Amino acid sequence: MATFSPSPDAATVSRPKNRYYDPSKSHHRPDGFQNNHGDFKPKSLAEVLRWRMNASRHSLPPPPREPIPRTKADLGFLHANAKAGLGMQPTVTWIGHATVLAQLGGLNVLTDPIFSERASPVQFAGPKRHHPPGIALSELPRIDLVVASHNHYDHLDEASIRHLNGQDGGPPLFVVPLGLADWLRSKGVSHAVELDWWDSHTIDAPAGTVEVMQLPSRHWSSRSLSDRMQTLWGGFAVMAPDCHLFYAGDTGYSRDFTDIRERLKHRQADHGFDIALLPIGAYEPRWFMADQHVNVNEAVKIHQDLGAKRSLGVHWGTFELTDEALDEPPRQLTTERSAAGLAEEDFFVLAIGETRRLPLRPSAVPC
Repeated sequence: MATFSPSPDAATVSRPKNRYYDPSKSHHRPDGFQNNHGDFKPKSLAEVLRWRMNASRHSLPPPPREPIPRTKADLGFLHANAKAGLGMQPTVTWIGHATVLAQLGGLNVLTDPIFSERASPVQFAGPKRHHPPGIALSELPRIDLVVASHNHYDHLDEASIRHLNGQDGGPPLFVVPLGLADWLRSKGVSHAVELDWWDSHTIDAPAGTVEVMQLPSRHWSSRSLSDRMQTLWGGFAVMAPDCHLFYAGDTGYSRDFTDIRERLKHRQADHGFDIALLPIGAYEPRWFMADQHVNVNEAVKIHQDLGAKRSLGVHWGTFELTDEALDEPPRQLTTERSAAGLAEEDFFVLAIGETRRLPLRPSAVPC
């Protein structure tokens, strides 16, 4: 998320031509990218000031009512599972914010890794971490795949990327949206693949072929005042024989998710996603956030639109980015889940460091 910088005066910013531009694709623009369903319009300086002044006037966000749940990670199991190869148990472990360790297909996968103290271009200012990561970088099993949804500082953290690139045993494969490979190369990362929406990359894994697909979302990109919308953003499908995972990244609510279900239903043999990682935090105030971040009600709609078997709520409880309390999203999830007739196991949250073991995909269950 990077909602704090106002839109620059177009006359003062020279934007390079989009070298990926394909006029046949509706989300491509000559100078960058856009959303499928409604263009994103950056907030003005007046709107940013209105938001921040109102938050200050009303002492927002309020303090949490309860501590964010945390548990000691089961490192013994996770490391043993990482070495199990074909016998790996599909799992998801919440490390914090939108960072999840997923084990599937014999691979160790990280989503949007941020292990730094601050979600910021500098470590002396900016949103500060309220809780340490559930697993330290030094405690991770060797990571095979990193998916990065977009270039905002709470999702693409330079220090974390550099550390993972230098891990023992060689770097992971970094799969990123169009335009981010240049940034990775500038940080010494060469083992990377760029994808457009609906493009795929396949990996030979212990459990068979794993397909990584870049998928559309409703968001935007920027790391400075001069590069807004110049690199792509989006979610991911990671489809292994034993588990199909969906990761939304950051997103507002849109028809993209019914589009995803429709376009992938035949490839998934109508089994849908086994696990969806959906954002449930950073949503207030709605007049400012609705076109870029879902609230909990909309996250539940995405769960239903996708036809996911189960969903894990992420993007909450770690960085204080918006006006709701750090601990509010799970309370809202309880309410919205009940209203939608969903059971707790259908859409759940984890404690920081907690692992959820997932059943094998039907096609992967031994006869």
